[in-house]
Amino acid sequence: MRIRAFTPQDLTALTDLTIETFRPFYEDSFRPLVGETIFANQHGDWRDDYRREVPGLHAPERHLYVAVAEADDGDRDGDGLAGYVAWSVDPDRRNGTISHLAVSAQHRRGHLGTALCEHAFAHMRSLGAEVVEIGTGGDPFHAPARALYERLGCTALPTAVYYRQL
Repeated sequence: MRIRAFTPQDLTALTDLTIETFRPFYEDSFRPLVGETIFANQHGDWRDDYRREVPGLHAPERHLYVAVAEADDGDRDGDGLAGYVAWSVDPDRRNGTISHLAVSAQHRRGHLGTALCEHAFAHMRSLGAEVVEIGTGGDPFHAPARALYERLGCTALPTAVYYRQL
């Protein structure tokens, strides 16, 4: 794998990977858990939400960054994008936040998520960050992410979000 900075040519593959990665959460986990009314209200347009959100993830002038991992073994998916990480840095607070981490299905379990996070951490440190925040869900879909963050030495802060149809 080769990790490099995002370029505008990556946008379509980045958006497609985001939708591919999180489809099982929205469609197979969240939707059945909360029902159609809450799903439609909270995330009914989740694909379009990502199509609007992903283009704004990389804006260095606003301290927003994206790094992509390319498959270098000939096993290319899409435009060769195997995964990506998006993060921000608040220089005044010396704080970094990983907002998105996605790895294509065929490249999971090979420590690519670890490499992407470590890449983001190094960049955050170079910009003066002393702390990083990473959020994820407590549901079964997000169990691999929780395990990764714990292996990286992150401390989980228990939270709960409740939904109720009115």
